[in-house]
Amino acid sequence: MINVIGLGYIGLPTALMFAKNGLKVVGTDKNRDLIDSLSKGKLTFEEEGLEALFHQSVNNGIEFSTEYQKTNTYIIAVPTPYIKKSRKLEPKYVISALESVLEVCEMGSLIIIESTISPGTIDKYIRPQVERKGYVIGRDVHLLHAPERIIPGNMIYELKHNSRTIGSDNLEIGEKVKGLYSNFCEADIVVTDIRSAEMSKVVENTYRDINIAFANELAKICQSDDMDVYEIIKIANMHPRVNILQPGPGVGGHCISVDPWFLVGDYPDLTDLILTARHINDSMPTHVLKRIRDIMKAHNISDISKVGLYGLTYKENVDDIRESPTLQLLQKMDEHLAFGVKVFDPLITNRVVDYQFTDFKEFISEIELLVVMVGHEHIKRNINVMEDKIILDTKNILALDNSYKL
Repeated sequence: MINVIGLGYIGLPTALMFAKNGLKVVGTDKNRDLIDSLSKGKLTFEEEGLEALFHQSVNNGIEFSTEYQKTNTYIIAVPTPYIKKSRKLEPKYVISALESVLEVCEMGSLIIIESTISPGTIDKYIRPQVERKGYVIGRDVHLLHAPERIIPGNMIYELKHNSRTIGSDNLEIGEKVKGLYSNFCEADIVVTDIRSAEMSKVVENTYRDINIAFANELAKICQSDDMDVYEIIKIANMHPRVNILQPGPGVGGHCISVDPWFLVGDYPDLTDLILTARHINDSMPTHVLKRIRDIMKAHNISDISKVGLYGLTYKENVDDIRESPTLQLLQKMDEHLAFGVKVFDPLITNRVVDYQFTDFKEFISEIELLVVMVGHEHIKRNINVMEDKIILDTKNILALDNSYKL
């Protein structure tokens, strides 16, 4: 039996994939409301293909519990935020899950950490905790790191088709866990040492952050001198060895906006480029705010309540608001005493912020300046109701004459 610990965006789909493919699975989370919801057959977030996968897994006998199970295989998929002051990983959730596992696990158990962790986390925090409990690593328990590689909006496909990395002290144990993940992963599964597995996941997201930062810095340069950054990127990308990404209003989610800080926090004297990229991407909500101000001045709009932000999620077509650029922008506005801006997101029906609308037409009727923060398919289908609005299109998705670009 596999006990999956943490049933959020990563743990739940992972547990369901194992169960769908015939393994006995119990999903554990300390959130009783979450467990009650899943036990009643109700999902806690939306994701393409997740509902069908959920029902298949329920039919295969998956169970949900707030209690850790006595078994020999554990997958820990709990949150791993960073401490903003030190820019280091906050390991408390992983440590707490580990301690609970050690209280019930069978001798020789596999403890697999899927949560993204900074290089050296297992050496610094996990091994000492295991040893303090009197366990001999490699005999009583086996520690492994198998970082997730999926993105909201495409989770089910990527669980099957993205390559995986298994970090293990022991090659034989690593191959055993490789076989476990082979139950649903159809891509390459690489077995390596634990520190390489830790580092590879952080490096992947840091690489993406740096590339996004380059596009965002280009957007600032071009906007300052009245050049079309999108035209320039299109032309530059015609070169066979150039692939510049698209700029945007900021970086959100729990991966790209967080993982690079692990390296900055642990290697402060060696991460100048990474730190600069983080500052550039974190500055984009402020850049959007300045663009809003300039457009309001150009059109004699003095009332901030005539401004509407479209999109609360951190990316298009998902309901995940973690580290959302829109929330970052609203915080900046709050710091400048700019209250009353209206907000709408078709995928977020519960109230998250003040002045949040649930009806798109009502939202549009109340504003003069529309700021597109997220490129949901919804807004592309409703271009006709925005033709008389002034638009700041930070995602470059609307081909309208009355729109400004980033």
